[in-house]
Amino acid sequence: MASTSSPKAAYSTPSYSLIDYGSFALAGAVGCGVTHGSLTPVDVVKTRIQLEPAVYNKGMIGSFRQIIAKEGAGALLTGLGPTILGYSLQGAFKFGGYELFKKTFIDALGYESAVTYKTPIYIGSAAIAEFFADIALCPLEATRIRLVSQPNFANGLIGGFSRILREEGVGSFYNGFTPILFKQIPYNIAKFLTFEIASDAIFGFVPTPKSELSASATTGINLLSGVVAGCAAAFVSQPADTLLSKVNKTKKAPGQSTLGLLAQLAGELGIRGSFAGLPTRLVMVGTLTSLQFAIYGSLKKALGCPPAVELGASGH
Repeated sequence: MASTSSPKAAYSTPSYSLIDYGSFALAGAVGCGVTHGSLTPVDVVKTRIQLEPAVYNKGMIGSFRQIIAKEGAGALLTGLGPTILGYSLQGAFKFGGYELFKKTFIDALGYESAVTYKTPIYIGSAAIAEFFADIALCPLEATRIRLVSQPNFANGLIGGFSRILREEGVGSFYNGFTPILFKQIPYNIAKFLTFEIASDAIFGFVPTPKSELSASATTGINLLSGVVAGCAAAFVSQPADTLLSKVNKTKKAPGQSTLGLLAQLAGELGIRGSFAGLPTRLVMVGTLTSLQFAIYGSLKKALGCPPAVELGASGH
């Protein structure tokens, strides 16, 4: 693999059209919607462990058995509708936005400077993209958590969404917006930053140039890098994920602010309680993140997207 400075000097960043960004968003939507939807049973168990640790205290497998014995296997698909829709929207903004803001920063700085400051570019791009993604996700995540935590609350996405809107108003959908930002922005930063670093390292270790690797080899590297990225992201964001589950289940006291409710719940949880359900979430997030990057890379190629701007050996 060439490592001299001349290829870098000759490198020309690709140009993206609106159609290209739409393709990035579509690939991200499919990747996130499919993976989160397929892991709905794991997410149900994780949420139950977070909300009722005294009841679901037998680990992931034991909690699966408890839910099935008490409520039937169908309970493991609770919240499937808002999960698929919410995370498809989030994935569109997350991946499409990351490509948009990454390219914007690189063009503003110039490629050579961008290579020098690539870590801040990865962090800033992931953070801004996630902010807009969370605006789209929050109402549907609030609906999902309500359905999982209160199985008799409503019969599916439309019923749950309509009841919250009717009884509590639009603002209730965003009660969890602050904690979802605290959860998702560090999560997304860790996810993309770790993926970029891990894939750079793996592509740098492989003797075959990236452009000559087979599609299966590239997908395998994306999967492996995604596992590493997912585990890092899960650990970083776990306390806020637990807090988000709690805040969407708990109604604020009269006159209580969202920050006041967050402080109350954080005090009740403590450090140990904040990491409830972490092993389950490591399995879930590590799996879905690796699949997301693999699906995203494969769909981009199928849709004829230009390559990502590379500031190292990776790109995705």
